[in-house]
Amino acid sequence: MTYYIHAKKFFLPNTTENGGYLEVTDDAKFGQFLPEDQKPEGKIVDYSDKFIAPGLVDTHIHGLCGHDVMDNDFDKLNEMSEGLLKAGVTSWLPTTLTASHDQLREICSMIGDNASKATGAKIQGIHFEGPFYTEKHKGAQNPKYMRDPDVDEFKDWQEAAHGMITKISIAPERKGAVEFTSAVASDKVAVALGHSDATFEQAKACVEAGATGFTHTYNGMSGLNHRLPGMVGAALSMHLVDDELICDGYHVNPFAARVVIEKKGAEHVALITDCMRAGLMPEGDYVLGELPVVVENGTARLKDETHNLAGSILLLKDAIKNVVDWNVATAEQAVEMASYTAAKSSCILDKCGIIKEGRDADFIVLDDDMTLSETYLDGVSRYQA
Repeated sequence: MTYYIHAKKFFLPNTTENGGYLEVTDDAKFGQFLPEDQKPEGKIVDYSDKFIAPGLVDTHIHGLCGHDVMDNDFDKLNEMSEGLLKAGVTSWLPTTLTASHDQLREICSMIGDNASKATGAKIQGIHFEGPFYTEKHKGAQNPKYMRDPDVDEFKDWQEAAHGMITKISIAPERKGAVEFTSAVASDKVAVALGHSDATFEQAKACVEAGATGFTHTYNGMSGLNHRLPGMVGAALSMHLVDDELICDGYHVNPFAARVVIEKKGAEHVALITDCMRAGLMPEGDYVLGELPVVVENGTARLKDETHNLAGSILLLKDAIKNVVDWNVATAEQAVEMASYTAAKSSCILDKCGIIKEGRDADFIVLDDDMTLSETYLDGVSRYQA
């Protein structure tokens, strides 16, 4: 049955509206938006003290609820999709780690064959984080599998995934990176740059070949020096690229996050979590890929001598609240970065990321302090805080 949402504020693609009525049609799509003075006939669901935003889109997430994409188990992947509703996420990209060709191919097949069966947040594609990375900035990725980009290898994965790989991150200094980018980047596949010690010139060459993003900006990349701008300098200074940002307060200092958001604008910053299997789980010992990790005091770190950050336990609902609480973004910008820009940066904006007539009625209800109150999927309330 068609109904209308009445709320204090609506985050729409081109405007943020105070008050009004958003139609949800009987086929679970968004209908028309009516202003406050045009109250419609029919059922009205009242959120007059709350905000309505598009369902959040997590385009860089490895695990949740004790599970990891690399477990290669669809039942576990589906538990992650259900858990993501608690994070305000209604669409996501299961994200792989650096691994052998065959292991990655098996995971591509598993997701490609089953993605449409997910009962929670919708699997809109796959994000390949690696394996074409550089050892110096390996982070929590396993260096024994790192190698030069190979177009034929990518095509084999993409075939196994039934075309679902929509984003792949590579290190620009690897041999053949420019040629790989030129061959793979398209309106259906985003090439991002990360886990890299590349010079500014190497990063720029990949952007000119078609790369459109930077993977978790600042983290795992050559830093900004006034004479050697490096990867961070490229991420900040190149116009049309989208920069991922982990806003948990540990990966990036809030003032460094402000620099990216102010320089690039919300249209070119994608809030991500990089969450690993300990998301929504208690502190303790975990594994990321093949590497032992300890989760305590809000972070996940490798148990080796480096104690590198090993992904995060961040939920996207907390990332949007954090940037507002830190005074580095408005509520409108926070929502845009975690929905529209995230989807755009990963070539899935045609499926999610905005409230628009005819789109699936996936949306969230926020308190005015940006705390998640409720998550709707296909017009049905699926999670209440």
